[in-house]
This record gives sequence, structure tokens and C-alpha cells, in this order.
Amino acid sequence: MKNRKLFTSEAVTEGHPDKICDQVSDAILDAILAEDPDARVACETSATTGFILVTGEITTTTYVDIQKTVRETVDAIGYNRGKYGFDAETMGVLVSIDEQSPDIARGVDKNDEIGAGDQGVMIGYATNETANYMPLTHDLAQKLARRLSAVRKDRTLPYLRPDGKTQITIEYDEDDTPLRIHSVVLSTQHAPNVKQEDIYSDIETHVFNVVLPDTLIDERTRYYINPTGKFVTGGPKGDAGLTGRKIVVDSYGSQSRHGGGAYSGKDPSKVDRSAAYAARYVAKNLVAAGLAERLEVQLSYAIGVTEPISVGVDSFNTGKITNDEMITLIRSVFDLRPGAIIRTLDLKRPIYLQTAAYGHFGRDDLDLPWERLDKVEEIRRRL
Repeated sequence: MKNRKLFTSEAVTEGHPDKICDQVSDAILDAILAEDPDARVACETSATTGFILVTGEITTTTYVDIQKTVRETVDAIGYNRGKYGFDAETMGVLVSIDEQSPDIARGVDKNDEIGAGDQGVMIGYATNETANYMPLTHDLAQKLARRLSAVRKDRTLPYLRPDGKTQITIEYDEDDTPLRIHSVVLSTQHAPNVKQEDIYSDIETHVFNVVLPDTLIDERTRYYINPTGKFVTGGPKGDAGLTGRKIVVDSYGSQSRHGGGAYSGKDPSKVDRSAAYAARYVAKNLVAAGLAERLEVQLSYAIGVTEPISVGVDSFNTGKITNDEMITLIRSVFDLRPGAIIRTLDLKRPIYLQTAAYGHFGRDDLDLPWERLDKVEEIRRRL
């Protein structure tokens, strides 16, 4: 028998405490960018029982009612009743914001072409395993999480509450071809008076049967729904939350390496965000052009420096040209200076809250500029 392997990815719903914080940070960012596209924003949020703290550095010419923005965001997620353990109306909100360090500002704004807002490493990844060029395990985990929130919000399953997590394991052969779904794990917050057998039946009917492909399910596929038998206490009452603590969920579900920087709460001068989007843009277009079946693109930057310090690729032995040739092609087709990335992808817009839950990449429900395949023909021409 050929060697087989298991690979697992997880996702979380918008009501997970860490995701609440990501959404609050990006809601504040969007509110500022709507009035001041050149603002400098590094907004961090933390949440715990009945309380949200907003901190960070913001330099802007506009005014945003942060208290109101926080409460509206939490309410939209679904935490709007005291019995949920977290309530948009009654929770405490503390704001402690400073301006951006002048030492950082002088590096970013030192000339007409902005420099990188920090040093760091950013990763982009794409695979032809799925139609949206995302790893299959991560794509399905995110879609399960989105579906779980959808049936809560449209009242298909009115007893569900906002917090939830999903996880999927797929069995692959030695050629990385998906063979079957090995197991699915789903935990969802719920009202206290619901029977677990009803939750199990409803989740199978309204979530699993809608999202999971029949061709990958067999009699050995295992399902774990609320494995502890109860999930009433959730959200920030059950666990503290923090911006940027779900970076693997935000990106590629462990299928690719990660540079380490979070995305949410940061304006596009921060290459943690903008260059990660650019790296995905590069990788996706190259895979779509047929240069590799899988591709990871690594970019690195130094604070205040306009050009990337390095560009690296890993095609996992699926490349149709050498790595050196691919890097030369990348540099000729894509302008990876921070200012050019911002212009190419039109990033000074309030488009970020929608990415703060269910992933920043492979979103077939959104029109995100870094997901467009508008460089494929140019890549093929240059080849």
C-alpha cells in the first residue's frame, strides 16, 4: 500500500473571542480610512467577561467614536443579550490610544515612495487543489464555520450562540491527492436547554450535508460535535480574546509557513498586512498561469526601505521553471514596493472588517483585490 498521510486545519466563527477582537480592530480601521485614507493605524483589542480594551497607536486627521464602533461591531456579531455572557450594550469599553511613534513615521514617510512600516517576513501561498487556490482542509474548515454562523443568524437553528470552532482532517496519498475526509470536529455554543442529540442531528443536516463534498465521505469518516457534551459558556466569558491570535486561521491553515505578523487592525503601510496580501496575489497568479501546482512566496522588508530585501519561492517540486527564473519573473511583473502594493491593490479603503472573520484569502463571497487573476496573461506572455 502506498504511503498515506493525514492533514488537519481548523477555523473559528466570528463569535470566537479572538475573532471578536480582530473584527473590532478592523472596524475601527475601516471607520478611520473612510475619512482619512492616509491614517496610520495599529489598533489592538482584548476582550474578557463584560469588557473590551482598545489600545494601540493611531495618527489621523479625523475623529471616530471608538466606543460606538466597538458596540456596533459586537452587536452585529450577535452578542446582544446579557444571558449570552457578553452584551454589546452593557459591556465596559476602555480606550487607550497613542499616536504612532515619530521614529517609525520618519521611516515610512521619508520620501515620495513610502518605506516599509516595519521589518518582517510575509508569506503568500496558492495551490490548484481547489477552485479558489486554497488548501482543501482549510477551505472546508472555513466554509463550515461560515455556514455555522449563517444558520444561527438566519434562525434556521435559533438555539445557537456566536462562539464556535471547526476542524477537518483529510487523508491524502503520497502524491498529495485527497482521498477521503478522515474526521470532522465542530464545537458550537448553544442555549442551555437543548439536547445534544438534537444539536448533532441539526448540525449534520444543516451544516455538514451542505458544505462537505459527498465524494470525500465514506463509512469510516468520523464526526465529533461538541465533544465535551456541552458548550453553553462561550465567547469572552469563556475565554479571553486578543487581536492577532488566529494568524494561521487567517491565512492557510498550517499548509504554508507564516511570517508571524498579524493582519487585523493595521493600515496598509504595515507590510505585515499589505505585503502578505501581495504575496498571495503573486502566488495565486503564478499557479493560475500554470507555473506550479503549489507555490509559496516569501517576501522580507526592512523598516523605512522601499524595496523588499528578499524574494523567495518554494514550489514543492511542482514548478515548471527554476526558482531563480520564477523570482526573476516575479520581479519583472509585480512591483513589490509598499507604496506600489497599496496603489496596485487599492488598499487605502475601508475593506478590512469583512476579512476579519473566515479568512483573508480564498474568499469566494468577497471581491478582494489580492484574489484577482489579472496578471495571468502577462505572466504567460513573458514566459
